[in-house]
Amino acid sequence: MDLQGKRVLVVGGSSGIGFGVAEAAQARGAHVTIASRSLAKVEGALSRLGDGAVGEVLDTGDEPGIEAFFSRHAPFDHVVVSASQTKVAAVRELPLADACQSMNSKFWGAYRIARAVRIAPGGSLTLVSGFLAIRPRKGAAIQGAINGAVEALTKGLALEFAPVRVNCVSPGLVATEMFAGLAGDSRQAMFENAAARLPAGLVGLPEHIAVQVLAFMANPYMTGSVVYLDGGGAIA
Repeated sequence: MDLQGKRVLVVGGSSGIGFGVAEAAQARGAHVTIASRSLAKVEGALSRLGDGAVGEVLDTGDEPGIEAFFSRHAPFDHVVVSASQTKVAAVRELPLADACQSMNSKFWGAYRIARAVRIAPGGSLTLVSGFLAIRPRKGAAIQGAINGAVEALTKGLALEFAPVRVNCVSPGLVATEMFAGLAGDSRQAMFENAAARLPAGLVGLPEHIAVQVLAFMANPYMTGSVVYLDGGGAIA
């Protein structure tokens, strides 16, 4: 999975899975650009990535800003969209405005990027969903619906964008900064309990997801695919 000299854009690359992908791509020789709507997070991520990576502020809800971003950049070889902000609760408890905003962030954010993105021939676009698309959970219907929509979008884009390849990675529980609000002991106990229920015996890390995303970039025969990386959560 040599990416020497390839131009890789990670939207949502300032933290979590996106940062893991950016770090892995850079380690394999890619020229990495990260984008996030938070300047502070972009600067923090760049300080961790070190020399060679660049970053810009980009809000996936800002259609004119997205179009301007891609108009001033040469086509990228590979683009990954992992940016999203969603709220999860039972349908009758989650305010409708929050449900709509969650769909707007994750699904329509990816859709807006797809409309404007410019990718070089032989390149790839990777979206990120989540295994709730196929393993529903009580109290999380909105998240499952959003993830299912992202996966359906992936398959349609793979047909429309060919020969550019479009794939989707669907993670289970991944230990990222989104759990930072939990106290240390509570967070560790949650991860240990989850790992005990998974066939793989461990909770995912961003670098685990990055391995598959880089495989999407490297494999010229892979398009329209959704790969579930959940430690066996969908079958447990």
